[in-house]
Amino acid sequence: MSQGLVFDIKRYSINDGPGIRITIFLKGCPLNCLWCHNPESISPNIQKLFSTARCIGCGECCRVCPVQACRLTPGGLVTDDRLCNLCGKCAEACPTLATEMSGRYRSVDELLGIIEKERPFFDQSGGGVTFSGGEPLQQPEFLTEILEACGRKHIHRAVDTSGFVRTATLLKMAKSTDLFLYDLKMMDAERHRKYTGVDNRLILDNLRALAESGAAIQIRIPLIGGVNDDAANLEATAAFVAELQGAKKAVNLLPFHDVAKGKDVKLGRVRDLAGLHEPGGDGVAMAVELFSRYGLNANVGG
Repeated sequence: MSQGLVFDIKRYSINDGPGIRITIFLKGCPLNCLWCHNPESISPNIQKLFSTARCIGCGECCRVCPVQACRLTPGGLVTDDRLCNLCGKCAEACPTLATEMSGRYRSVDELLGIIEKERPFFDQSGGGVTFSGGEPLQQPEFLTEILEACGRKHIHRAVDTSGFVRTATLLKMAKSTDLFLYDLKMMDAERHRKYTGVDNRLILDNLRALAESGAAIQIRIPLIGGVNDDAANLEATAAFVAELQGAKKAVNLLPFHDVAKGKDVKLGRVRDLAGLHEPGGDGVAMAVELFSRYGLNANVGG
């Protein structure tokens, strides 16, 4: 039985598929979106996060570190990455949670036990479990096992994906997935590469293939002012989605909010978001109306 690297578990989730859900966030993503609100999801490895503001200089992390990778300096705590084995003992000992670990390996049985505790909410609301990330299909063996285990328990299964995976992997996963939440950022390949690190040809081809397979799909569009909220891109997106095989797909518009600054600081990551902004109310309303012209029901959030 395989293990999956999980960096977060969100209970009572109402924006990751139908009903009340539990969302499992898996580590690792092949994209590096400039606006990513989960930057700790990008690396496929366990990471150490540190908040200088929370550190009180007690030295507990230094005392418990088995390889002496932690060192207190006049400028604060310093970790020698050449020595650190990411065991997490420093985070366990930190009284102020200044040090945190992002990523923990969990078995299928362990995770299934956590998911099953939420069943009363699923049963009352028509909810279930959603696997997100990062890109959950970056861990295909583990994802397949946990999806199949949930299926045997008759738990509704959703997968939130960027679509940037091998087509064969995606279609195989469709056999044990009840709903795909498919992220669609923008239509121009070079513009997509500029903001995410990859072009979108595979993503678009995979969305067509998934629709042709008969899979249930909801389209999720992060709406970012200054990036993809222009009328030309939205119209091209609406036309593409409207032409997908099968029933018309529901569209969820997810307005950008800069909520990742604190995580960037903890990761020692710097991003220039000067050209990005929250889309205005008029822009969001325009996007909803534009999709409706193509016979698509677009909602904000969800």
